Amino acid sequence: MTARVVLLVTSPRLPAGLLTAQAWDAVRRFPVFAGADSELTTAISVAGDTRVTVPTPDPAEETLLAAAAEHGTAVWLAGPTGDEDLARRLGLRLAREPGLAELELMYGSWDPPGARLLDAVEVLDRLASPGGDPWKRQQTHASLARYLLEESYEAYDAIVSGDLAALRDELGDVLLQVVLHARLAEELPDGERWDVDDVAGGLVAKMIRRNPHVFAGAEVSGVDEIIDNWERIKAEERAAAGGGLDTPSPMDGIVLAQPALSLADKVLQRAGRAGVDVPLPEPDAADDPSARLGAQLLTLVAQARADGLDAEGALRRAALAYADAVRVAAG
Repeated sequence: MTARVVLLVTSPRLPAGLLTAQAWDAVRRFPVFAGADSELTTAISVAGDTRVTVPTPDPAEETLLAAAAEHGTAVWLAGPTGDEDLARRLGLRLAREPGLAELELMYGSWDPPGARLLDAVEVLDRLASPGGDPWKRQQTHASLARYLLEESYEAYDAIVSGDLAALRDELGDVLLQVVLHARLAEELPDGERWDVDDVAGGLVAKMIRRNPHVFAGAEVSGVDEIIDNWERIKAEERAAAGGGLDTPSPMDGIVLAQPALSLADKVLQRAGRAGVDVPLPEPDAADDPSARLGAQLLTLVAQARADGLDAEGALRRAALAYADAVRVAAG
């Protein structure tokens, strides 16, 4: 039987010792080696009743090949980065001398979806902790507010331009803001403190609560009823948060800091969904030029909604096209 060297690769983002049955069979049956002691080597030594050897001095490949020749198989526990240098040296050696052993890559565990989010949390924790980045340690939620808006607008620009590669990068910048805000919140006083798990936990609970057609078997007739359920549940949440003393208003929860056209669109949408029929202001009835202009713009937004158009997006595209024309004219 040909000798075999198994490079056992595991996810550093999962608990040590959480391995496939195939991986556990390998580490229990054959000699196991690693580049350094770690939580994984400890877990395997304890749970697998296996001695993990850290070969010294190098080259480790000679130790592996000797063990494989003696026992038929030798297992190398790859480190968090995969020990690519060792794999390359072994691959070149066995390409020159194929009779020595076969090289097999075995995955003992895989990163679950979203695993790199754990890396983002770890990196931001390092940057915002003592000895990290002084600028980030000086920030507050208030000082970062404008960056959250800027990064969101840049992501929007990428969507409008259809640049999906840029969108990926810009969403990373938005994620940076989210994780950094959560890290700063860990420094709040007792009773006010929260972290990124609280953010994620609140999101999960909200999504489950507001999508009963997915998680609670609620019957819906279509997308309109899904939206109605969302708004109803959201209103119930606001009422519960306020003690249920006031009658919820369809205007509750509207983000007042958003651009004026988007704000007007949201107000009109909420009023329409609530069935509240309030006449729009008449531009000609306003004496103040600013009020007259505001009434005209609100009327335009209402007409855009009736026509199925996005007033904010339309004005944005027109402004950008005009900016391009100015650039050309200016040389």
